[in-house]
Amino acid sequence: MAATPPTPAPPRILLAGDAHGRLHQLFKRVKSVNQSTGPFHALLCVGQFFSPEGDAEGAPGDVAEYLEGRAAVPIPTYFIGDYGPAAPRLLSKAAAGARGFAPGGIEICPNLFWLRGSNGFTLHGLSVVYLSGKKGPGGPGCYSQDDVDALRALAEEPGIVDLFLTNEWPTGVVNGADNSNVPNRILDPHGYDPVVAELVAEIKPRYHIAGTKGVFYSREPYVNDSAAHVTRFIGLANVGNKEKQKFIHAISPTPASTMSSADIHAKPPNATLSPYAAPAKSVPMEEASKRPADNTDGQYWRYDVKRQRQGEAEGGRLCFKFTSSGSCPRGSKCHYRHDEEAVEHYQRNVCFDFLNKGKCERGPECKFAHSLSGDTSVGDAKPRSERRRVESSCWFCLSSPDVESHLVISIGEAYYCALAKGPLVPNHVLMIPVEHCPSTLMMPPEAEVELGRYKNALVKYFEKQGKTAVFFEWVSQHSRHANLQAVPVPFSKADAVNKIFHLAAKRLGFEFSVVNPDGAKAARESLISQSESKSSIFYVELPEGKILLRMIDGNEKFPAQFGREVLAGLLSMAERADWRNCKLTKEEEIKMVDDFKQDFHEFDPAE
Repeated sequence: MAATPPTPAPPRILLAGDAHGRLHQLFKRVKSVNQSTGPFHALLCVGQFFSPEGDAEGAPGDVAEYLEGRAAVPIPTYFIGDYGPAAPRLLSKAAAGARGFAPGGIEICPNLFWLRGSNGFTLHGLSVVYLSGKKGPGGPGCYSQDDVDALRALAEEPGIVDLFLTNEWPTGVVNGADNSNVPNRILDPHGYDPVVAELVAEIKPRYHIAGTKGVFYSREPYVNDSAAHVTRFIGLANVGNKEKQKFIHAISPTPASTMSSADIHAKPPNATLSPYAAPAKSVPMEEASKRPADNTDGQYWRYDVKRQRQGEAEGGRLCFKFTSSGSCPRGSKCHYRHDEEAVEHYQRNVCFDFLNKGKCERGPECKFAHSLSGDTSVGDAKPRSERRRVESSCWFCLSSPDVESHLVISIGEAYYCALAKGPLVPNHVLMIPVEHCPSTLMMPPEAEVELGRYKNALVKYFEKQGKTAVFFEWVSQHSRHANLQAVPVPFSKADAVNKIFHLAAKRLGFEFSVVNPDGAKAARESLISQSESKSSIFYVELPEGKILLRMIDGNEKFPAQFGREVLAGLLSMAERADWRNCKLTKEEEIKMVDDFKQDFHEFDPAE
């Protein structure tokens, strides 16, 4: 019998707080630790990496010596604190030379990597996720709403995140902890960020590492909501601080992807409840008060467009605004019904579709009650406030204040179409269920018929431009709201689509299964019959009608942007694989939508 190969030792990682430009002191300590207790595989730096002193033209600190090759970085080092007076100048060359995705960092000199924006990557088997920059008014050194949204999407991917790196501490992290013997600085509200608190509550990492508070703090592990594992928070002090607070810390975590279920479920005796057990309602980084006043009518845009198309009002339908809040800014001018009894039922957790239509097409997948009796309990239900919060913060729900209605190009009964934000190519379209549904494969048969009409219309529209359509969808166990993407590809590259997806799969170590190669309609029907509501899958519908399918295991880390990345490679535009590199102004987006609608008018099945 062959001997079982030994289990590889877990990676050994050093963590450091705000360097403040003191790289000589930091790396001297790293060399010492590495020689005495190493070797270590990497150093992860949180907090401000560059000096807080000086100006844009020149600053004290040692960074320039490493960038110019006069000093060497001893081990692979990754940093997220890309702010300070001289930071934009020192990083400008690296930023200009960066192309495409660089989730594992931009190498600004040998062994020194800048983790820009937000993303996730694998480091010696560990799943690492990061948010670079700090909260602020925007510009260099501040994270953006897009960075935050990208992490929220990443949080929906299957698998467990091992390390989450942020600069600022999450608001509320000390809730429920033993604070009897902690430095006063921890109780000072400075250096805390509520956005980070929301993100860590969604991502649920095994370790959360942060800087900026200037003090070392290792919190008791806490239990996560809806997750088996615990999270350990570690805050690190500044390099070379006068109080001799600990600024470097070593960990050696086994990657969650290789851990047994028993180890993942293990809870230390000092574990506490989650400090984020009741997170606040998700809001953009800008305060809600800064939104334009006309956004109060945001829920009506869908119905206004339908009335324009139909030439009539739908007075029999309930007003979502009034039903969900008890008031409506349109008052007596509202075209929808204001029903006090419906408000009471809604507050008791009755499904809005059930109240509005008398039925709910989501069936057993719906987590709300389908009864007007006093008993509104449903199986596996989350608290009402949490479910309503999810839908109100969903990017695609039409009742959400966050929906970007100016990108919408067509509205049907079960689906609406919108141009993609940060499109890979012009005319990159998303087909999105009107109602909150995590997968197009879970939609009812009549909705599938309408989706087929939209797909056929897009195929004809693209053909007029000398292109074919590639459709793909990523369905995660944690997906909130489905979107089936349609990307136009030139006819000259249509035959290569199948090959490049198979090649990309091989590079990631898996093979696609081919679903019913007898035609597009039959293939999709077969796909729907094979899909399970609790499974994570990726599939792509090829121009010739075949469907390539990947069923994803619970602990497998599958890239959420896989479809886009593959097509970016096919079209020789790797720099556009990340949608954040392709952002347009709102004025440009509005023009893009107007141009599309003008040309798509003759094909639009909703017209």
